[in-house]
Amino acid sequence: MNEQYVVGRNPVLELLKSDRQIDKLYILKGDLHGSINKILGMAKDKNIIVQEVDKKKLDSMAGGNAHQGVVALVTGFEYSTLDDILKLAKSKEESPFVVILDGIEDTHNMGAIIRTAESAGVHGIVIPKRRSAMVNQTVYKASAGAVEHMLISNVTNISSTIEELKKQGLWVYGADMDGEEYYFSSSLKGPIALVIGNEGKGISRLVKEKCDVLIKIPMMGKVSSLNASAAASILIYEVVRQNYEDKK
Repeated sequence: MNEQYVVGRNPVLELLKSDRQIDKLYILKGDLHGSINKILGMAKDKNIIVQEVDKKKLDSMAGGNAHQGVVALVTGFEYSTLDDILKLAKSKEESPFVVILDGIEDTHNMGAIIRTAESAGVHGIVIPKRRSAMVNQTVYKASAGAVEHMLISNVTNISSTIEELKKQGLWVYGADMDGEEYYFSSSLKGPIALVIGNEGKGISRLVKEKCDVLIKIPMMGKVSSLNASAAASILIYEVVRQNYEDKK
């Protein structure tokens, strides 16, 4: 597997809480205060090698991201399968809730969506292997470490994945500016997959045709669309709200 760096105190803390293999920790020389001490304590408990380095070395590994004096070297991200995601939902005795990202190319957007999805109890995220951001250190940082607690499946074909989810009993809702109905007027209960499209182009035509329902967010200002992660947050938590109402 390829090696990559996870940067920043919170992402590294979340990494240490997970079962992921950490090859080495790099700490800024002399920066042994605050949450760095907690990181060092956890690293010691896990017998992880810690090396003190200068700021120039950390800056180089971080690739422009704010490292806050700590960088972890890890093996490449381990993607899950669609089956893993559905099994997780079953093990929790919950209706599957899957988020499909159709060509999200901005790593900050992807990280923000993963953070929201993890907070909302989404069972897994599906991304395509091509024309999409992959999980890297920027995604780790933007997700505040939530990547470590989220199953992410990278698939060859989004359309055929949607077909498979439908066979498993999920209803597929696509977020689209020209949707048939407003998201709050739709029943988003039970087994569900929510499709979020590319930042500029939205959901691709073939994927759009596979969706059961296209839903939209009302836009009443002069800007015609929302950032992909903002739209995803609104829709993900509408699913949470509707299902929570049923449990009350």
